[in-house]
Amino acid sequence: MNVEITRLSSGLTVVTETMPHLESVALGVWIKSGSRNETEDEHGIAHLLEHMAFKGTARRSARDIAEEIENVGGELNAATSTETTSYYARVLKDHVPLAVDILADILTESAFDEEELRREKHVILQEIGAANDTPDDIIFDRFSEAAYRGQTIGRPILGTPETVKDFTPAQIRNYLSRNYTTDRMFVVAAGAVDHGAFCKQVEERFATLPRTPSATPVLETARYIGGDVREDRDLMDAQLLIGFEGKAYHMRDFYCSQILANILGGGMSSRLFQEVREHRGLCYSVYAFHWGFSDTGIFGIHAATGGDDLPNLVPVVIDELRKAAETIDQQEIDRARAQIRAQLLMGQESPAARAGQIARQMMLYGRPIPNPEMMERLAGITTERLTDLAGRLFFDTVPTLSAVGPIEQLAPLADITTALSSPGFQTKKAAG
Repeated sequence: MNVEITRLSSGLTVVTETMPHLESVALGVWIKSGSRNETEDEHGIAHLLEHMAFKGTARRSARDIAEEIENVGGELNAATSTETTSYYARVLKDHVPLAVDILADILTESAFDEEELRREKHVILQEIGAANDTPDDIIFDRFSEAAYRGQTIGRPILGTPETVKDFTPAQIRNYLSRNYTTDRMFVVAAGAVDHGAFCKQVEERFATLPRTPSATPVLETARYIGGDVREDRDLMDAQLLIGFEGKAYHMRDFYCSQILANILGGGMSSRLFQEVREHRGLCYSVYAFHWGFSDTGIFGIHAATGGDDLPNLVPVVIDELRKAAETIDQQEIDRARAQIRAQLLMGQESPAARAGQIARQMMLYGRPIPNPEMMERLAGITTERLTDLAGRLFFDTVPTLSAVGPIEQLAPLADITTALSSPGFQTKKAAG
């Protein structure tokens, strides 16, 4: 791993991985701040800021930003998540200085013009409407809202039409000054990049970033609650999500949870896919996932099926959860490890994937994690640890359920909760 790390005098951390066989560089700025860092009246402002950064600076119009990067064949984009925000580019190696200049410009000199803000609010309102019209998107928002009811971490990242309409340039600048500071930012590049030259470019162009926040950044401690949210819609299929409190990044069982999710629903060979789809034909899509955050996590099972199949689908899923708490084969662990190892190695062949991976590890652990060390962590996972974890995850916590579509035949949450502690579960409708 040819990774170099430099902490500049400004407090900004610069990390590069040189991949000399490439002609391109993926680079970006990752900020340890996302929708969780919003105050009560800022719901959606982290995402709005990400949009507004591209809408003009003191030196460039929105069109200038787009044309300058595309004139050299480059790409520029950004993303907002619950705990992070990123702005990134991909260019040929000769155009790294231009990409650094544009990224610095949009992060230090954004104009937040009133007319641009009005137009971008309208764009985001359309984005919110599109998300609400997409059942396999909205089900995850509803799920988070139920799992962390009344908390910032459970709110949709996009915000609401009411909050978005009211934002002002002053509010955006306030969020920016509170969260976009050098102690929370990482500039990362992977590909045909020279570390020394890159550090010099970053130091020159990002010199005006504030070192400390204007006020203490907001971060409300997460409290998993669990619950039930359903939306009966006239659709062709039903979207179902059943979940439980998972593990935070730094917890001992985090990697164990990743392996368990892979065994249950990580691919076509997984238990849920084989039993629910291949053997019984109860759905066209089913998978398991585990999301980690800084102080909590979510373990979930998502399925898309016909409404008439719900009474049979849910008992089968619960039965597979129960089986996971009873027995797991070593062969399943080995297959899950092999899949994770392949993902890590394949990611090293993509500068964009590698830059993102390094940035996430720097934000979470303060250093890049070598692949051999990652695999060593996975090597300590045994069948006993996995079955013990499954028992605690699925049967010792309150479940969260969200469902959208023709869900009249979906069992009440109380019945599903009871089923998770009772053998031989069948809903009344399934039995009838």
